[in-house]
Amino acid sequence: MLDTRGNRLTYFGHSTFSINTPSKQVALIDPWVMTNPVCPDSLKKVPKLDAIFLTHGHSDHLGDLLALAKQHRPQIVAIYEACAWIESKGFEKETRPMSKGGSQKIGDFEVTMTHAFHSSSIEDDGLRIYAGEPAGFVVRLPGGFTLYHAGDTAVFGDMKIIGELYRPDLACLPIGDLYTMGAREAAYAIRLLGVKHVVPMHYGTFPFLTGTVDALRRETREIAGLEIHALKPGEHLG
Repeated sequence: MLDTRGNRLTYFGHSTFSINTPSKQVALIDPWVMTNPVCPDSLKKVPKLDAIFLTHGHSDHLGDLLALAKQHRPQIVAIYEACAWIESKGFEKETRPMSKGGSQKIGDFEVTMTHAFHSSSIEDDGLRIYAGEPAGFVVRLPGGFTLYHAGDTAVFGDMKIIGELYRPDLACLPIGDLYTMGAREAAYAIRLLGVKHVVPMHYGTFPFLTGTVDALRRETREIAGLEIHALKPGEHLG
């Protein structure tokens, strides 16, 4: 049984999650909301937003960041180059740039940027713009609950360091294959991290994302005590 210590994690589909804290602060990770084809209609209106954590610039992660930023003026956490682009769109006061290995406090959220093996660019008026390196986030929440959102990534050996250093209670890991880890690689990532609670993400949104939860369960069947929380869009933990 996962104890989120009063925090709530809601799955919007693909790699997008909201985090609600007991004091009612709200953050979005990878804010692909209104234009996300698998996001339920009930979640496409965001009534409150205090922070955005962006793992990288691809459109299925950057998503509706600019529209949501204009509506709510949240604090926006991303790698330096992505923040520079966001600032160029009129959000100089909202950005909180950082880089890998660094940490900062955003309201209820203490966030550390971690490595990810992928790519990152932003499509802007027909141009492909370098958006810095891709990243993951460790987010420490009220009550001592720690979440690791891996972003889009391959498995890499330093996930063992993330597990040992930050000891996440829950890991959100991509399993879709082709552009990220598939089930076999995600299972190895789970072993490196040492986590007992996992939410699969970045699968099933498009036909070419062929990784499945069933395959992940098969690949991890010998890991004692592991719980795979296969959330459907709109479902939550906590």
